[in-house]
Amino acid sequence: MSTLLMPTAPADITILPAPPSGDPGRIVFTESEVEEIRLLLADVIHRYASPEDAEFLAEVGVIAHELPLRVRRALLQFRLHEPDSAMCMVSGWPVDQQKLGPTPSHWRKTDAANRALEEEMLLALLGSLLGDLFGWSTQQDGRVVHDLLPIQGHQQEQMGSGSDALLAWHVEEAFHPYRGDYLGLMCLRNPDRVATTFAAIRKVEITAEEYRLLSEPHFIIRPDESHLPRNRGNAGAMNALLERAYARIIRMKDHPERIPVLFGDPNAPYLRIDPVFMDAADAPDAQAALDAVVERIEAVLEDQVFEPGDICFVDNFQAVHGRRPFRARFDGTDRWLKRVNVTRDLRKSRDAREFASARILY
Repeated sequence: MSTLLMPTAPADITILPAPPSGDPGRIVFTESEVEEIRLLLADVIHRYASPEDAEFLAEVGVIAHELPLRVRRALLQFRLHEPDSAMCMVSGWPVDQQKLGPTPSHWRKTDAANRALEEEMLLALLGSLLGDLFGWSTQQDGRVVHDLLPIQGHQQEQMGSGSDALLAWHVEEAFHPYRGDYLGLMCLRNPDRVATTFAAIRKVEITAEEYRLLSEPHFIIRPDESHLPRNRGNAGAMNALLERAYARIIRMKDHPERIPVLFGDPNAPYLRIDPVFMDAADAPDAQAALDAVVERIEAVLEDQVFEPGDICFVDNFQAVHGRRPFRARFDGTDRWLKRVNVTRDLRKSRDAREFASARILY
């Protein structure tokens, strides 16, 4: 790790001992927890039609505290201690494949009856233990819960709807100052055992000089394909807010600001990186430092194969993720995940939201 010294606490501050490594590891639901959660979800679904419901989003942070205590404690520990692993896995939720029905051909063509509603609500509840759920008006028609599935015609795209092409590792929405703190993924179906790639920055050696260069604003990250106007859905006509949102995206694409790649504590840095959408640095030594760290991230990249019912939360400030290529069949049996974005500070995006409690960024 960095050769810089670790900071020390003032003498008059008492530091409470953390649990071993502060890492909850993998949480596996017990049978009794599954039954407890099923009862909670039945009540939630009776009261709310979808996780996109504004009334549900206003209450989800309260309802989440009806989840089993052991699960709440583990996710709080993950949030509080920011473990080096930068990932929290929750497993053991039974997904009924017959009830689920076929994998949709497109995210905008999901079943009107939403046979994955139980799973969507569970993902939303768990994510709300880490912060506030939010969505992008420029992505999947402004939904809070997204579908990740292969779309015919997108096989070579650098998006969650791609398949034949490797989805290169990245920080989610690295280009945007309001990107989420956490990314939540729930596997509904993965018959071909397609791997999600993952690497935690704490596993990467970074020298003091590299940190200095990478923490200076030498770098440009442009918006990824999923936010561009050509990939918008058909939820309705363009309005003033959506026009503003796309104007912001186009401005970030055409006139991006230079930013640092690393920030925070030099001994436990946060990162903001997406090599596929990055321009060359404005200084050769900064580019050399970036190239070196990119190479080291590649060296520690791991494959994570999600099984149906696996729920993964990635610390989007401390890790990168991607996806291995696969051959989609487009016959209703392909890989299908749900995704949520979570922020620890919804207030920071107030200029991009219609009102204080709104969850969609424009």
